[in-house]
Amino acid sequence: MDPNSKEILLTKEGYKKIEDELEMLKTVMRKEVAERIKEAISFGDISENAEYDEAKNEQAKVEERILKLENMLRKAKIIKEEDIEADIVTVGSIVKVKDFDFDEEMEYTIVGSAEADPYDNKISNESPVGSALIGMKKGDEIEVNVPDGTARFKILDIRR
Repeated sequence: MDPNSKEILLTKEGYKKIEDELEMLKTVMRKEVAERIKEAISFGDISENAEYDEAKNEQAKVEERILKLENMLRKAKIIKEEDIEADIVTVGSIVKVKDFDFDEEMEYTIVGSAEADPYDNKISNESPVGSALIGMKKGDEIEVNVPDGTARFKILDIRR
């Protein structure tokens, strides 16, 4: 299978977030950058015009991001809530675990890699911890190889 055609798992929330960003880029950012280019051209000679170069670089970044988001939406598979098993960890599950190394409880939402946001406790199903949790049940204990060594967790609760 072509790695570029790999489907991207998203929650409804993640899909909507990508749609919203795409809409903003197409309707707001494109116009803003076009105005900056137009303004820079009005300054005259564009061969030595830093404003023009900067605006063109910004335009390229915006267009690249638009293409990336459109591609993500094309490949997206939305995880439906009814597809999330209540007693087994899957993508879309919210998992409460006890971290034995730090002696604390953590709650993670398992998401596709496009939606991962460790600062918001959304971990990818492809990350070391996320992939180790997939398929586990309440009460299971796992050991995961992480960059700092080995982490140990016990699954306390699973919900959707």
